[in-house]
Amino acid sequence: MNGRETQLLVLAVAGLAAPVFFLFQIQDQKTFRSIVFSAFVSLLGFLATKWLIPIVASKTLRRGICGKDLNKKGTPAGEVPIPEAVGLAPAAVFLLCIICFELIHYYDINSLFSWIGSGFRGKLELETLPDSWLVDYNAALASIGFMVFLGFADDVLDIPWRVKLILPLFAALPLLVAYSGGTGVAVPKPLQALLGLPSFLELGILYKVYMVMLGIFCTNSINILAGVNGLEAGQTFIVACAMLIHSLSQLAGQAGWVPELRDAHLFSVYLALPLAATTLGLLVFNWYPSSVFVGDTFTYFAGMTLAVASILGHFQRHCCYFLNLKC
Repeated sequence: MNGRETQLLVLAVAGLAAPVFFLFQIQDQKTFRSIVFSAFVSLLGFLATKWLIPIVASKTLRRGICGKDLNKKGTPAGEVPIPEAVGLAPAAVFLLCIICFELIHYYDINSLFSWIGSGFRGKLELETLPDSWLVDYNAALASIGFMVFLGFADDVLDIPWRVKLILPLFAALPLLVAYSGGTGVAVPKPLQALLGLPSFLELGILYKVYMVMLGIFCTNSINILAGVNGLEAGQTFIVACAMLIHSLSQLAGQAGWVPELRDAHLFSVYLALPLAATTLGLLVFNWYPSSVFVGDTFTYFAGMTLAVASILGHFQRHCCYFLNLKC
């Protein structure tokens, strides 16, 4: 194992050790099995990403969507064209993973495990899914898919920055239309006394404006540090693991027994798990010395996924903390 592979292994172990620990602290069997099945699908997503990236890279290189690596300037490797927009591969695999999650949730997870354990014999029991859950899930899928399209369009058309800055606004529209959660915030006690505000402040339409701003912030927070091998994908993997730690630690505690809180944290886990897995598959090729560039396709997709996971998981402020800390 060379130094590059050792570094990636250390990153993977450091990022995933705590989520695994909290996973095995979850007492509810149904929740535990749901996450284990999602982790299995995410593992397949990691392998699929590793398989797909060389194919996408060869296609983009042949089409002239490539650039030179400034990190290798002054060396022979610095003159070799590097394929760009390869973030399309992990984004496509991620979308397939969360579509699989949705299909699986039409069946009772315990009966699914029994069906697999019996050698695919017996009958699968159907699960009744609330309409609000399906609407939120499909809205998340639409927003992330829209952002992937806009990111790839930017890689191909080189959209100006003044336009690029507001692209997440359009991608967030499906989420805004479908969002049915609360639109209020708890006011800290010092501000209550200072400004004469109530303990809970209803923001109404301003909360949805805040959701749009969060989408723009997350997307550009990932994109703004682009240019160093492995930086965009590396920070995405770290933030996704931080989200997993937060959500799984909550599911292992009291929140795991409150249906509304449990479902919100499970939702974020279903998005953060495949994001971490597909990003790790991308890092195999994007870690220094990089053989591919992720492009705006990946940075837009990753930023919007983090925003959607935090909004529907109801921990937006934690997402802002994670993205500020990595800076």
